[in-house]
Amino acid sequence: MGNFFAKDWNGAPFELFGTAHLIGLALIALCNVCLIYFRDHSSATARRNFRYALAAILIVNEFAWHLWNWSIGQWTIQTMLPLHLCSVLVWLSAYMLVAKSYAVYEFAYLLGIAGALQALLTPDAGIYGFPHFRFFQVLVSHGAIVTAAIYMTVVEGFRPTWQSVKRVLVGTYLYALNVWVINDLIGSNYLYLARKLETASLLDVLPPWPWYLPIILALAVGFVLLFYLPFALKDMRQKT
Repeated sequence: MGNFFAKDWNGAPFELFGTAHLIGLALIALCNVCLIYFRDHSSATARRNFRYALAAILIVNEFAWHLWNWSIGQWTIQTMLPLHLCSVLVWLSAYMLVAKSYAVYEFAYLLGIAGALQALLTPDAGIYGFPHFRFFQVLVSHGAIVTAAIYMTVVEGFRPTWQSVKRVLVGTYLYALNVWVINDLIGSNYLYLARKLETASLLDVLPPWPWYLPIILALAVGFVLLFYLPFALKDMRQKT
């Protein structure tokens, strides 16, 4: 058990798309596919219990992540404030699930799924492979963000609109501007606006800083429009 939480992990390092990583991704995908069955075979009480349970998983997992970093002496304001996109969405998604907040849903669906998927495909797990705490924590955290948004769409019937697209894009850019200022004040790298990740990520295929920043902003527009596209096409078909 001590090695499960160890800072100096002596087990196998995280292997990108290794067996353990692929199994984790498959289980997350299976959970989301099962939401289709859950939608058609669940009571209002079961749905409420699921929402509350998923919110609890998000919160407990995030608290455990902060507690672990504090216990090994790695908690700093430069790295652990809830300012990264997925860190913010952990708390917002938990609130969305409990309160059934449409305002949060817009961001969770249009932006959160894309951000969490990137983190699932290229997790920032460092040296911590299966079965270390960090291996499970990073997959559970980002998997639950994806599942929360998909649940609200598939089971609760939420959907984005064109106004959602505009609100999410404006809100995201304003948020990024504020985080840029915070990074400058405290020497942090939230949202990876100051430099790329030190571990492998999709940012590696982009130009060096600062030239990848406008590309990220353009990609944000692209992903938001991509996730809105199925609903736009549905609306177009209904009008014809």
